[in-house]
Amino acid sequence: MDQNKITNVQGGNAQIVKIGGERKQTRRALSVINQNLVGAHRYPCVVNKCGLSEKFGATQIGTLHQHYQHYPEENKKPKPAIENFTIWKEHDTTEAQPVPMCLEQPETFSNDKVTQIQEDEMEDVFEEALIDIDNDDANNPLAGVEYVGDLYAYYRKMEVYSCVSPNYMEQQSEINDNMRGVLIDWIIEVHDKFELKEETLFLTVNLLDRFLEKQVVAKNKLQLVGLVAFLIAGKYEEILPPLVHELVVISYETYTRKDVLEMEKLMLSTLQYNMSFPTPYVFMRRFLKAAQADKKLEELSFFLMELCLVEYEMLKHPPSFMAAAAIYTAQCTLYGVKEWSRTCEWHTGYSEDHSLMECAKLIVSYHDKAKTGVHNKYNISKFGYVAKVEPAYFLVQHS
Repeated sequence: MDQNKITNVQGGNAQIVKIGGERKQTRRALSVINQNLVGAHRYPCVVNKCGLSEKFGATQIGTLHQHYQHYPEENKKPKPAIENFTIWKEHDTTEAQPVPMCLEQPETFSNDKVTQIQEDEMEDVFEEALIDIDNDDANNPLAGVEYVGDLYAYYRKMEVYSCVSPNYMEQQSEINDNMRGVLIDWIIEVHDKFELKEETLFLTVNLLDRFLEKQVVAKNKLQLVGLVAFLIAGKYEEILPPLVHELVVISYETYTRKDVLEMEKLMLSTLQYNMSFPTPYVFMRRFLKAAQADKKLEELSFFLMELCLVEYEMLKHPPSFMAAAAIYTAQCTLYGVKEWSRTCEWHTGYSEDHSLMECAKLIVSYHDKAKTGVHNKYNISKFGYVAKVEPAYFLVQHS
């Protein structure tokens, strides 16, 4: 196969941009040389060093000597004179025998070493190809293929500014991490009822955490903070955002219109109107594309990702890492094996041994105990009932 050819992957559109190790023709070349030396007959005069013991080498030479006895004396080629040379100690070099092509003392390899050499050679030859995930969108001006690399490099640079302290709850006197989880779980249900974009949900959680990090909030105002974060995110992401009076209604009129507007002013001023921070959503879309995800894998990945939004302890991870861990866990859950391609590793920047496995184990525990709003959302036909998929317990059991 021509090493410069393009290989289609999944539908005939993906492109391989790098081919694995170069195929060597050494063995075939030696075979041709062997044939040319003795006409149409092939002789075992080429000694392969890998895995041959001294005893085996001596046996091969003895066999070769016996083979030569069947030919008339006039057909034998004269033995070249070689001085100061010893083949093997147990072999009598005084007899008229052909000199092997390999004049070196063969090394003695153990079976493990031979196996390792073979595995290394196979890895070089069959190195996994790197998929060009933007090939399908080359002619789509809305995809921005020319700029997508720069965009995600900028997102990776800016995501550190969207992160909050994983210990910010210590400064809150009336609320705790459990109350935060209950609030976000409820917001996920409200977001689903309004049928808004996924970007709105992820931005809502980002605004909520950034505000709680900077402002001490009373217990009776926590739901109001969540509603206002939802309102601002809707205004930023949606064409038709939720209205103020709708938020008052879903709060069972616990808060008035005036309360909502005053909290909106406070939140915007506290956050200095900075809304443009990358959330896990932007990384989810890119990484799912790298994973060549189908609909079921996509839905399961978002299900696990939203479970992570509820958990306070996941704030210690940057958005890109959370997205990669959710997709990795979803692949393991669906396929029953550890699944993380070289293309995924390249585009996410995270490998299995880059704490990805430890985070996946936490996500499996969240999946196992999920029985609330996120579970109800994804336990319907709209999302393919992915909440019913059995968690990847083997990730935890084989640790």
